[in-house]
Amino acid sequence: MKIDDKSQSKNWVVPVHAIYLAQDDRKKNTAVRLSRKNKIKLHSNLRNIPKKGILLDPLCGKVFGPEDHEILKTGNPLVALDCSWNQIESSLESISKRSKLLHRTLPLLLAANPVNWGKPTKLCTAEAIAATLYLMGEVNQAENILSSFNWGMEFIKLNKEPLDDYANAKSSSELVKLQFDYFD
Repeated sequence: MKIDDKSQSKNWVVPVHAIYLAQDDRKKNTAVRLSRKNKIKLHSNLRNIPKKGILLDPLCGKVFGPEDHEILKTGNPLVALDCSWNQIESSLESISKRSKLLHRTLPLLLAANPVNWGKPTKLCTAEAIAATLYLMGEVNQAENILSSFNWGMEFIKLNKEPLDDYANAKSSSELVKLQFDYFD
């Protein structure tokens, strides 16, 4: 995997936020745990969410690709939505009204979390954040996020080949084609 020296500097990290809508068990919530460990900034009030940056949106049609990396590398935050899969549409609608975040989805990956293990696209918040960071070459930060969970590194092991190939894609369209090599 090609790693950009600038993006792997020891002092620089992508600012990561999560919008927590309290729609599931707080004790099992990955965003809450990451916030407690000071690895992300958690927002439970929609008025305080970042106005610019990338919002991970599993329902949007545009894949997070190389064209989007610069948005985060210039200091804009990566924002994950932590809500119930059953309420995702209404949750995304309320966020869209309050921000100018760019909505991006992730390419196909398998979940390693205990609730959805092996299911494509059913990633928990921590997995989605880590996958995004990994795709833009921030492997150390991705691993740091996942290290908070006893199953965390299993996510990278389970998806190692597609993650590496996705990270080396030159465009979003190439990335979309690659995912069908792994998931038909």
